[in-house]
Amino acid sequence: MKATAETQAVGVSGAPFPLEYPASLRPYQEEAAAAIIESVWQRLGLTFTVVMARQAGKNELSARVERALLVAYSHRRIDAVKCAPTFEPQARISLRRLWRLIVADGFGALAAIEDGRAIRLSRARELFLSADSAANIVGHTAGLLLEVDEAQDVEREKFDREFRPMAAPTGATIVYYGTPWDDSTLLAQASEANLENERRDGIRRHFTADWTEVARCNPAYGRFVENERQRLGEEHPLFRTQYALKPVSGNGRLFNGAQQAQLQGPHSRQHQPVAGEMYVAGLDVGGQEFGGPALAGRGHDATVLTIARVVAAATDAVIQEPRLEVVEHVAVTGEAHDALFARLADALNRVWRVRRLAVDATGLGETLAGLLRRALGNERVVAVRFTAESKSQLGYGLMAAVNGGRLKLYAPDGSEEYRELCRQAELARVSYSPRRTMNFFVDPSAGHDDYLVSLALAVKAADGMQMASRIARGRLREVSTVLN
Repeated sequence: MKATAETQAVGVSGAPFPLEYPASLRPYQEEAAAAIIESVWQRLGLTFTVVMARQAGKNELSARVERALLVAYSHRRIDAVKCAPTFEPQARISLRRLWRLIVADGFGALAAIEDGRAIRLSRARELFLSADSAANIVGHTAGLLLEVDEAQDVEREKFDREFRPMAAPTGATIVYYGTPWDDSTLLAQASEANLENERRDGIRRHFTADWTEVARCNPAYGRFVENERQRLGEEHPLFRTQYALKPVSGNGRLFNGAQQAQLQGPHSRQHQPVAGEMYVAGLDVGGQEFGGPALAGRGHDATVLTIARVVAAATDAVIQEPRLEVVEHVAVTGEAHDALFARLADALNRVWRVRRLAVDATGLGETLAGLLRRALGNERVVAVRFTAESKSQLGYGLMAAVNGGRLKLYAPDGSEEYRELCRQAELARVSYSPRRTMNFFVDPSAGHDDYLVSLALAVKAADGMQMASRIARGRLREVSTVLN
C-alpha cells in the first residue's frame, strides 16, 4: 500500500486496522503476521515464536510487520525494539530491509534513519540493538513491540536481564524468530512455553514452516533444499535444524550404525598409486618421543596419514561433488618430526603426488606443516589450526561426506589400521554448542581419535575440487598431469 492510499483492513478479531496486509506474503507468513499485528493492535501482549526454515522469509515477514506498525502508530511517540545476536551484520541487515520497504511503499519523505540504529516514521521509531553479551543497551523501552531475531543464538541470561524488561511498562507483544538448535536455547524454551499455553487456552502463539511447506509455495526453493538434503544427508545437524526444523539431540554418537555401514566401501586397499588417478591426503600430527627408544609409544596418539582417491561424480549425479575413496593409511608413533618430515615429503610428493594435503598445524604440528608447505608448495598444503570453529567445520564436512555416500573406506583387509579407524568411528562422540558449532572426539579413556581426525582432514583437502569432479574419469590422467 502506498502512502497516498486510504484503505481499511480487518484484523483477526474483526477490529479495523489502518493498513492492508501485504499481498506478497505467503500463507504461512501471513498467518503469523496477522496474529502479531492483532496482538499489538488489541493490546493483548502475547508472546509468539516464529520458527521457519532458512530463506523461508521470516525476515521479510518481520519487516512487513514493522512497517505496518510504524505507519499505524506514526502519530504517537512510541518505540519498537528488535535485537539480534550481533548488530553488524545481523541487526543492520534488518534495518536496511525495513528502510527499503518504507521507501518502496512511498513513506520515505516521512522517515529518517537516526544514528544508524533506528528508523523513525513521523513520531514512531523502530530501534535495532545488539544482544551480544558485551553490548550496553539498558534504558530503552519497547512500548510497541519487542522482536528477537535468530533467538536460538541469543543468550537467555542477557535477554531476560536486559531485553525482556523493555516490554514490561506497556505489556508489549514479544516475538522470537529463528530456527531450532537444541532444547537449551532461548528460542526452544519460548517455543515450549507457547505450545503449553496453546494447549491451555487454544490461542495460537507458535508458527512453523519447514522446508516442505515453503516448497509448496516456491518449487525452486524445494529443488534447492532437496539438493542440500542429498549433499548433507537428512540426519546432518545443519539440515535437521535449518530446514527440517528438528533440534539436535545433544551429546551422542557421531555416527549411528547405518552411517558406519555407509562408510564401508568395496574397493581394495593399495600401497602405491595407480597411473591416471588423483589423490588427496589428510595428516593428523601426533606426539614425538624425546626419551629414547625405550619410551617410544608410551600413550602418544599416532601421526596418521590418510590418502584418498578422488573420483569424479557421475554425470547424472544429483550432487556434482567428487567421491573420496580411502586407499591407504600410514601411522607412525613416537618418531621425531624431523625424521618423519623426510618420509612424509617423499611419500606425498614423489610417490603419491597428492593434489592437496590438509595437515594439523596445531602446536607441534605447526613446524611440520611449514616444512611440508615448503616441500610441496603453498598451493598444495592446507594448514589447519584447530580452534572450536575449525574443528567444527571439519566435523560437519566429515558428516556430510559420509551421509551423502561420497566417502568410502577400503574393504576390510584384516589390518590394524582398518580396525582402528572403524573402532574410532564407532566410539566417536559429538557435542554441540549454542553457537551451532560441534566437537567430535573419542573419550580419552577409550583411546585416541587420530585416524578419525586424519580422515576429516582428507575430506577437507578435497574442498574446492568440484571442477575436477565434473571431468569424466577417463580424463583424470590428463587433469592430474596439468595440476601437478
